[in-house]
Amino acid sequence: MNETTVTVVGNAASAVEARTTASGHPVARLRLATTVRRYDEQRGGWTDAYTSFYTVWAFRGLAENLAASVVVGEPLVVQGRLRVQQGERDGKRWTSAEIEATAVGHDLARGTSSFRRVVRAVPTGEPAASP
Repeated sequence: MNETTVTVVGNAASAVEARTTASGHPVARLRLATTVRRYDEQRGGWTDAYTSFYTVWAFRGLAENLAASVVVGEPLVVQGRLRVQQGERDGKRWTSAEIEATAVGHDLARGTSSFRRVVRAVPTGEPAASP
C-alpha cells in the first residue's frame, strides 16, 4: 500500500496531550500550525497569507519524548504519514489533515535545542540492545 509521507515545518499550536491506551501504550497528540508568508511589493515587506493546521499523532517512545520536549509556540519539523479525511456533520462539510509522526524535532533554523538520549527499561525476557 502506498502512503503519503510528508515533512511539515510549523509551530506547536496546542499543548501536547499525552495518554496511555488501554493496552498500556503511550499516545500523544498536538496541533501544528504552518503559515504561508509572502513578500508584498506594495507594502515593501513580508506578510502572512493563510494558516494550515495539522493534528499530529505520536505513539510509544516518540509520544513520551514529544510530551516531555514540546510546549506551545515552539518551532517544529514533523515527518510522517499524511491522512486527509473529508465528511459531513450536521449539514456542514469538514476536512481533517492528520500526520502520524515518525520523527519530530525542533526547527534549528529558528533556535537552539539540547538533545538528551532516553534510556528505557528493557522488558523482562528480552536481551538488551547494544549501543
